[in-house]
Amino acid sequence: MLYQLYETQRAMLSPFAEFASASSKLYSHPLSPFAHAVGSQRMAAGFDLLHRLTKEYEKPPFGITAANVGGVEVAVQEQVVQARPFCRLLRFKRYTDNAQALERMRSQPAVLVVAPLSGHHATLLRDTVRTLLQDHKVYITDWVDARMVPMTDGAFHLHDYVHYVQDFLRLIGPDVNVISVCQPTVPVLAAVSLMASNGEPTPKAMVMMGGPIDARKSPTAVNDLAINRSHEWFENNVIYRVPPNFPGAGRRVYPGFMQYTGFVAMNPDRHVNSHWDYFLDLVRGDEESADAHRTFYDEYNAVLDMPAEYYLETIKTVFQDFALVYGTWNVSGQLVRPQDIRSTALMTVEGELDDIAGIGQTQAAQGLCAGIPAERKRHYTVQGAGHYGIFSGRRWREMAYPEVRDFIASHQG
Repeated sequence: MLYQLYETQRAMLSPFAEFASASSKLYSHPLSPFAHAVGSQRMAAGFDLLHRLTKEYEKPPFGITAANVGGVEVAVQEQVVQARPFCRLLRFKRYTDNAQALERMRSQPAVLVVAPLSGHHATLLRDTVRTLLQDHKVYITDWVDARMVPMTDGAFHLHDYVHYVQDFLRLIGPDVNVISVCQPTVPVLAAVSLMASNGEPTPKAMVMMGGPIDARKSPTAVNDLAINRSHEWFENNVIYRVPPNFPGAGRRVYPGFMQYTGFVAMNPDRHVNSHWDYFLDLVRGDEESADAHRTFYDEYNAVLDMPAEYYLETIKTVFQDFALVYGTWNVSGQLVRPQDIRSTALMTVEGELDDIAGIGQTQAAQGLCAGIPAERKRHYTVQGAGHYGIFSGRRWREMAYPEVRDFIASHQG
């Protein structure tokens, strides 16, 4: 019922959002007589802010059309390698007529970036992908909004996530490397562990960034919520059925709008101040700062629904039972044994100021993967970086990425 009420409210606000957008242009367009009135800039800024606070945010595009490879700008085309009901495997294929750059690209390692299925779309990793394209063939998991998946496609469980990752790794080939960011560090470690246990080829290198491998360490507000609430509480309070106006009508999900509310509630003052600063930037005519605000919130405000069974199983397995750490996680009848991984090199990356996956949570993978020789392991802490800083922004590009790039390159032999 709550989901239906939300959709009704959204439909009611839609005309108001369009009115606010039109009014903002009315007070800002140079050909409008209202634009020359006293206080017109404030009126335009106020209506613009109202528009952004009431509009619906769709999934933004990756928008990556070019990359720099060894000083040569090459074209980039986004391709769908495989489409599954709950995920698309994308490749960012690079093209060039420059023979030297072409030869360089052919020799570069392939990387599968496993994006989080935890509220935001895979486009949140746009900066990650754009940077990786300088030195890698890049694939990424593009998770589908559960409200867009018909009930006839069945359920999606945590073990399905693990099997999707395994299938994508097999499809790309034995020379693949895998990078997991945040939530997928756990299912990716499970996927590679099971492949190792079964004697299958495993990735050349595995990079885990800011994920809850051992959520007992340095618990954050995210961990505390999962620990202090029962499985039944989550099922009764955050799970709803998709309304009739979507292809996935009737599917049980953790709605994106509820997840977004949780994101904002973690740092409400920061978001209020950010919107106020945006208003002031518009009044001052600081378009560069205003554009930066729009770019961030166009991404941040675009959320997706998660399948209920996947979400509830993740809460229980990762944050309540700590099944990976205790060695009790069973996936499709097989025990997950990270100690069976031997040939894959392991790098863990954490942010010094991460308030989502605390210090030590990701590094715990080093101890679990006891079968990997010490010389094939590496841990790196990004100084001054929060959660997003380890995979996006200046600290990612200037501090974390060179370490990740060099680690992958050194384990391709």
